Amino acid sequence: MDLQTWFGYILELLPGLVTAMQLTGISLALGLPLALAFALLIDIAPKPLNWIVIALVEVGRGVPLLVLLYIFYQGLPQIDIVPSAMVAAVSAFTWSTASYATETIRSSIQSVPRGQLEAASAAGLSGLDSFRFVIMPQAARIAIPPLMGLAIIMFQLSSLAYVITISEVMQSAYFLGTKTFNYLPVFLAAAAVYASITIPASALVTSIEKRLARHV
Repeated sequence: MDLQTWFGYILELLPGLVTAMQLTGISLALGLPLALAFALLIDIAPKPLNWIVIALVEVGRGVPLLVLLYIFYQGLPQIDIVPSAMVAAVSAFTWSTASYATETIRSSIQSVPRGQLEAASAAGLSGLDSFRFVIMPQAARIAIPPLMGLAIIMFQLSSLAYVITISEVMQSAYFLGTKTFNYLPVFLAAAAVYASITIPASALVTSIEKRLARHV
């Protein structure tokens, strides 16, 4: 097979890449704020609510994303809730993202020296202002690299969405393979499409991590 044909396969997969990035972006935009809320509720919420949040996080971490996709897309219609494929995918990915990000955010907040909070209080800042202007900026510096790493993983996992008919890269590659019967070059093209995002993103995470480490 010539390179021109192979690059033609890549071009045919690009619409699927757009869908995968949309799914990842929406899930991160919803999941990360939810993870921050979960992290705070685990530490400050009264016990019944605290237990509910912990249960949500542990289920989200303990259940494979593929299973969550099937639950939302094929399970919920059994109780008369019929989400679209994209809504089901976003729901599953958001839950998984929030669950994995919760502990990262929580541990980052707890790693800020308690003396920082005491100093902010001595300076006259309220508890909320101390959290917003003293604790969170330092916690964010710690949390950003692992959260960016999580974003890359979720982008890679977007390939699972093909099982519920989302037209992302893998579903596009599968249909292209069945049409051309050139499965190896088609799936190599899919690998190249994913790598074109994940390799630069991983290099960016490493660069940011090194830059932040110099300022710790």
